[in-house]
This record gives sequence, C-alpha cells and structure tokens, in this order.
Amino acid sequence: MTKIYYDKDADLDVIKDKIVAVIGYGAQGRAQSLNLRDSKIKVIVSELEGTVNYKQAEEDGFQPLTAAEAAKKADIIHILTPDTVQAEVYKNAIEPNLKKGKAVGFSHGFNIHFHQIVPSQDVDVYMVAPKGPGTLVRDMYEIEKGVPCLIAIYQNATNKAKDIALAYAKALGGTRMGVIETTFKEETETDLFGEQVVLCGGVSKLIQKGFETLVEAGYQPEIAYFECLHELKLITDLIYAKGIEGMRYVVSNTAEYGDLTRGKRIINDSVKEEMKKILSEIQSGEFAREWILENKANQPVFKALRNIEKEHLIEKVGKSLRKMMPWIK
Repeated sequence: MTKIYYDKDADLDVIKDKIVAVIGYGAQGRAQSLNLRDSKIKVIVSELEGTVNYKQAEEDGFQPLTAAEAAKKADIIHILTPDTVQAEVYKNAIEPNLKKGKAVGFSHGFNIHFHQIVPSQDVDVYMVAPKGPGTLVRDMYEIEKGVPCLIAIYQNATNKAKDIALAYAKALGGTRMGVIETTFKEETETDLFGEQVVLCGGVSKLIQKGFETLVEAGYQPEIAYFECLHELKLITDLIYAKGIEGMRYVVSNTAEYGDLTRGKRIINDSVKEEMKKILSEIQSGEFAREWILENKANQPVFKALRNIEKEHLIEKVGKSLRKMMPWIK
C-alpha cells in the first residue's frame, strides 16, 4: 500500500539550523528558494552572474553565489540546474566542497540513477520532486496549500536522510497535500517514459498525424489545426481535473461513443508493444547513453530534429491562428 506523508510526519526543526543551498535559480529553483525562505529556513542560492536568473535572484532579495561558494557554505545542497549540466557542476563545484555528513538533494533522478553523478558514501543523497512547475509550487504555497511531492533516498549516511527529505518537502508546502515515497530508479524511468510515449512524444505525434490526415484529405489546414491541436486543451483540462471517466461524462455522447469505439483502433496493442520497447531502452540505460553522447557531441541530431519540426505546416498555421486568440497571451 502506498505510504503518503503529511505535515504531521515531517519536522522542520531537522533543517532549521542548517544552511540550504539551492543551485540554479530557474523556475523551480526560484520557487523552492522562496518557499524555503518563507518557511524560515536559511537559504543561499547559486546562479551564473550576468544571467536573467541571477538578476531575478537579486530582485528577490538573495545575493547569488557561485556553485562552489554555495556548496562550501551549505549543509544541504539541492541541485536544480538542467540535467545536461548537473554532472559538470557537481564535479567542478560541488564535489570538492563536500564533507562528511552533508546532504545532496535533487528534484529529478537522472544523473544519480544513470551514474553521471556518484557521490561519496559519507553524504546523504535524497530527492524531493514537486509534481508541478515552479510557478505552481510558489502559487500554492502562497495561498497556504501545496503541490504534492515525491521523495526518495539514495544514500542514508547519517541515518537522517529521510527526515531531511520530509522536512525539505514540508518547507516547500508539499506535505500540506501529500508526499509519496519512491526510488530514484522509479522516478527517473517513469518520468522519461511518460515524456517520451505520452506527454510529449506521443501527444505531439498524434496531433501532427491527425492534422496531416485531414489536410491530405483536402480539408483546410486552419480547420485541421482547431480540431487536432487547439481543442486538445479542453480535453486535457477535463482529464486533469476529473480523470478520463469525468472527461467522458462532460463531452457529448457522440464524442464519447467515438472515443470508446475508435480510440483503441489508433492506440492499439502494436502501439503498446512499441511502448514496451521504449521502456526497455530506458531501463537498460540505452536512452541515457544516447542522450549523454548527444550532448557531448554538441547535440547535432537534437538540433537538426528540432529545426525540422519547426518547419511543419501545423506550426506555421498555428502561429497565424494564435494571433486571433488574445486570451492565450
């Protein structure tokens, strides 16, 4: 049975006398830093000088340090830089400043799970992963609610790693709504799978192929855009709020009958078999190795594919149609 932790299960005093360094002041870094500070935790932040994020940190009342300076001063070092630079930041700035008994935290497990970062055995390694974007993490905290979080422990050198993770999650507001325990392996592999086969890869290709089918059959691209892309927000919002069953209750009977009888012809067992292959590539580390090598080579395939996708007709039609929709801005 899944264990869910709430405010009563977490003690802020565990980290009250410690200095927490947040490395990276992007959307998630900003939200976590502000929430920690408002929870009366001693927070320092690190960001690259001269960047927009550095300026934002200053405007928010922080005095940004280098990653090395922050790591040296901190008892808890929470790394929120992009996955692609975490290993380099860790090796050059954080690892030289780690001492026995310190804790290193993450909000995504990629670099730990795939051994791009290998901490020494005498430090705690934990994860606190809010299940929402940084803006939502901050907004919910400010109205005395919160965003549910995942926690995971990779190393428990002090026998207090879980207490630290729960306290950190509480400081973000996560325990107000609930915190679920997982592992670095489970969080990383399911996150990559969801992105690749459903949330990003699956949805974007489903939209494009539906659009192409209508246009190739002679329908106007603008109409195809509305039916295959624009109206998707209505459905995803309903699913987000009510689940799939709730969405089906709200849409017309015609739409629901088409969903129930035709949907399985599109997303069928052959698609599921391909999903299993992709999951296997993630579990074996094949995808991670491919992505790591791609970045070491300065992302030639990634950049080429990105440029190709920009030229798809749906992008050109959408750019024009969105000018008719002031509410989007």
